[in-house]
Amino acid sequence: MTFLFIFIVTFFIMECITWLTHKYLMHGLMWYFHADHHQPKYANVFERNDVFFVIFAIPSILLFYFGAEAGFDYKFFIGLGIFAYGLSYFLVHDVLIHQRFKLFKNTKNKYLIGLRKAHKVHHKHLGKEDGECFGMLFVPFKYYKI
Repeated sequence: MTFLFIFIVTFFIMECITWLTHKYLMHGLMWYFHADHHQPKYANVFERNDVFFVIFAIPSILLFYFGAEAGFDYKFFIGLGIFAYGLSYFLVHDVLIHQRFKLFKNTKNKYLIGLRKAHKVHHKHLGKEDGECFGMLFVPFKYYKI
């Protein structure tokens, strides 16, 4: 039961970490990598922004490894929480919102529509300043109104 709690808490903490990383690093010091994500799309399958998947995967992989070496202790379940959040992020951000894979185009789900609206507001700013809606799974309730 303790490991389930660690997994769930890690998952939700990742939303806070993602918000902070997005606002202060991606729209700050690491704008070079994130900038192409805010520009009109080209035929390229990958963006420089995809480097953030690798950056977030490294701690997860290390925690999996060292947690498994220690008999599947708490480190493993922290790594699992980071992985689950990363998978959710990929499915919501890249599949649902940006349609990198053409799925869920015609959803009627208020929550998913709200996520799309909030992200669209975030992307109306092409530069790194004046950004808003930096979260991924939790966005202001005003975007859920249809």
